[in-house]
Amino acid sequence: MFNIVLVNPEIPHNTGAAGRLALSTGATLHLIDPLGFSIDEKAVRRSGLDYWKDVQLKRWPNWQAFEDSVTDKSRLWLLSTKGTANYWDAEFQKNDYLVFGRETAGLDDEILATYPEQLVTIPMPGEGSRSLNLATAVAIVLY
Repeated sequence: MFNIVLVNPEIPHNTGAAGRLALSTGATLHLIDPLGFSIDEKAVRRSGLDYWKDVQLKRWPNWQAFEDSVTDKSRLWLLSTKGTANYWDAEFQKNDYLVFGRETAGLDDEILATYPEQLVTIPMPGEGSRSLNLATAVAIVLY
């Protein structure tokens, strides 16, 4: 299926929910350090319920280590409010990587600049919100 990549996530509930989504869809969850919490925190386990132990989880010490592991960089899809192309226009393929940034700041500008052709967004035509909850964004794009 797909790979869900959370770069420096800060909120354990979002990571737990993303883990549950990964398990429910056969996806692999990649967590890129530093994390804003301990992976053993009760909040992560509570959001992932008793499924957390079954999640296909890969943890990376930093973005570079993760990026070096990807053999086909064209399969990285960066999700950001800074994107201009809608995610539904992306030509997703099996085993693609759906890359999401941290809750407070998104993906670093250096990462965004490296993959401009693979930068997509979830359109938000409503007013009054700058972004969606991380776990909600993962669910929208994954499904």
